[in-house]
Amino acid sequence: MRSFRVLRQIPGAGSLVLVGEAAGEGPPLVLLHGLSATRRNVVQGSRHLLRRGYRLIAYDARGHGASDSAPRYRYADLVADLEAVLADFDLERAPLVGSSMGAATAIAFALEHPDRVPALVQITPAYTGDPRSVDEGRWERLATALERGGVDAFVEAAQPDGIPERWREAVRTATRQRMERHRHPDAVARALREVPGSMLWEGLQPLERLDLPVLVVGSRDEADPMHPLAVAQEYARRLPRAELVVEEEGQSPLAWQGTRLSSAIGDFLERVGYS
Repeated sequence: MRSFRVLRQIPGAGSLVLVGEAAGEGPPLVLLHGLSATRRNVVQGSRHLLRRGYRLIAYDARGHGASDSAPRYRYADLVADLEAVLADFDLERAPLVGSSMGAATAIAFALEHPDRVPALVQITPAYTGDPRSVDEGRWERLATALERGGVDAFVEAAQPDGIPERWREAVRTATRQRMERHRHPDAVARALREVPGSMLWEGLQPLERLDLPVLVVGSRDEADPMHPLAVAQEYARRLPRAELVVEEEGQSPLAWQGTRLSSAIGDFLERVGYS
């Protein structure tokens, strides 16, 4: 993996540096992670897509991982950051693979620039276009826990209710490892407060005009109320050329199984002619 840094000039607010990694020499795929995650949490470190001949470009969102903190954390800013990364790599067109917050960022960019996105992957999408659906209390609790008690407190606050015992320790370990990668935890706390309530569009009707191939990865994880399967199903229903994949009943979420997820993405890209 080759590290890279993208310098973004922000009018009236100086600049920020986005840090990422690129690997492979084939057709590019741009990976966008979720809120409080890092660039390693899209395909969970899997090298499957590299072995299939793709070039992976992944970066830490503003305030996350090794990237700089920023004056604000809104989806419009995240979309502008994505544009800066694409420009830095001289990419006019590339499929976007986004998870949760990254899924919303990717689909917003695709709606603005459909000619620049030959294919799109939406991993556990959560954005509904309805500010009333945002559980602001939960995000506030997570942000406060991180600020006051650091990673340990965040891990406790983030523990989902009702998670099966066989997965409980694995979830705690994954959460801790994810949070320990952040250079600016105070920035992550601010993002936890600002990103969920920021608006891209109202309702899900805009999805109906996005005429490009989309793979929607849902999850049956009932212990994760922030990424309900119903939202992924609604995305798949409204997007004209969408496919929906979900893990079998009783299995761990497909979104967290790096190799299986990457295999599903690679198969999808081959079916739509991007290889």
